[in-house]
Amino acid sequence: MRVGITYDLKSDVPAPAGAPDDYQEEYDSPVTVEAVATVLRGLGHEVTKLGDGRPLLQRLLTDPPDFVFNFAEGQGIGRSREARVPAVLEMLGIPYTGSDPLTLAVTLDKDCAKRLVEAVGVKAPRSALWQPREDLHDLESRSYLPYTAIVKPAWEGSSKGIRGRCVVDTIEECIAAIERLRKEHDQPILVEEYIEGDELTVGVIGNDPPRVIGVMRVLPQQPTARFVYSLEVKRDWQRQVTYECPARLPPGRLKAVEDAALRAYKALGCRDVARVDFRLRDGIPYFLEVNPLPGLNPESGDLVILSQLAGLTYDQLIGGIFQAALDRHAGIAPTATVTTGTANLL
Repeated sequence: MRVGITYDLKSDVPAPAGAPDDYQEEYDSPVTVEAVATVLRGLGHEVTKLGDGRPLLQRLLTDPPDFVFNFAEGQGIGRSREARVPAVLEMLGIPYTGSDPLTLAVTLDKDCAKRLVEAVGVKAPRSALWQPREDLHDLESRSYLPYTAIVKPAWEGSSKGIRGRCVVDTIEECIAAIERLRKEHDQPILVEEYIEGDELTVGVIGNDPPRVIGVMRVLPQQPTARFVYSLEVKRDWQRQVTYECPARLPPGRLKAVEDAALRAYKALGCRDVARVDFRLRDGIPYFLEVNPLPGLNPESGDLVILSQLAGLTYDQLIGGIFQAALDRHAGIAPTATVTTGTANLL
């Protein structure tokens, strides 16, 4: 089978004037693209690297593949940017891995995702949303505004815009953080209750039913009063954090996190794979966000690290995602069971 790979690469071209230094944080490296391609070739498929944007459109129209492995993040800052490639593929009738356009748009909008997840009984931090040009003079009058709070862009992934200084305690600090992020990210800004507790991420794979492949706790290597899994930390993860999977939590709390992740996955319509992030406070998991296009860098992707700590090889992870998509499109190609040890991954 001819399998195309869609992605966005980091570029050596300077960022637009005024763009923050995390402008390309979501984009992938050639190492990641080739790693995914190598797994697919090992499964017996012919692989075509399609990229994104206009070149992708031209290739899809002139020589469409049989199937697409999609991890394209999309260009720009619009909240529907991750949905563009799946929308095009659906219009052209080309099957692909991962979630559909609606899910990819909804999950990139943190406020929208939280509302949908809360509707199925999963807790989320209290929050308030500030539009790009909304006046901040009445900030103090919003009595429901949570403090201590963390201030973050509403439509970003890969911790873009989230720094240690985004945690605020006062109205003045909150206003300064909102104004700073407005200059860097032209989009709504989310002011969210800071949840003191364990930082957890959950890997989910498959459909009907999806399965939790692991719950990973992210622990700072140096004690800190208020740990934030910020961009600075992620860029220096080998020195700043320890990853623990399975998370050493009491069985009841671990089950609560797994159940919340599966409810969020289903409520948001995720397919094939996602990584769901929580903070755990007093035994209650608080939903932060879900990433249905999780990073697949073979060395530094959180889902990859989680999977490896849970006993899965990189080949098994990528093969499992691809198998889940094939199973949704039964009859497109012969399927092969992906296994880990003696237990089926899917």
